[in-house]
Amino acid sequence: MRTRRRNPFLALLFAILIVLAIPLAVPWAFHMGERWTPLLTWSGSGTLLTKNGPHPLFVSFYPSPHFSRLRLDGLQPTGGLQGSGCICLAPGSFQSLKLSGTIYGAWASTEGSLMEFRLLERTIVDVGQARAGYFDLYGRWAGPDLVMDDRGRSSRAFRSGLRAERASVTLHWNSAWTCRTVCADPAAYRAHP
Repeated sequence: MRTRRRNPFLALLFAILIVLAIPLAVPWAFHMGERWTPLLTWSGSGTLLTKNGPHPLFVSFYPSPHFSRLRLDGLQPTGGLQGSGCICLAPGSFQSLKLSGTIYGAWASTEGSLMEFRLLERTIVDVGQARAGYFDLYGRWAGPDLVMDDRGRSSRAFRSGLRAERASVTLHWNSAWTCRTVCADPAAYRAHP
């Protein structure tokens, strides 16, 4: 019986082609929020202002092949987003979130582009969006910051009772944020401009 030998040159060539194809498919992912992001990930934090008060919020996202094909504000979708986050509910208590969304009008960087994402309550058993709490945010990059609001759209209450109504947030680059540390600090719940 004859065994086939693998050609290491072909494997290396394939890996190089994949690495070269990523910048062509999502060049904006290398330059998000006026930062060089070679790992294709952006993380930010801010205070989510809602009808019921302020809540510290953290998100981290990266490109995804799944995104809306519909236009938003007359802009063509240019890529998808996926990631995670967390929102502080009360001192010492937080909710983990799943992030998915779309970026519009981006090419070489995210500057001035429009983003929308849904922050969905994580559950132990995936019950889909039918019962999980969620809220949507829409916004544009303004230099290093991502300025977002819910555009008055509806949301669904989390199991904890939190409902993000009339929500707005300015997210600033922050890669060192931890939910446990920030959510434990009562000072984190003050509204910041």
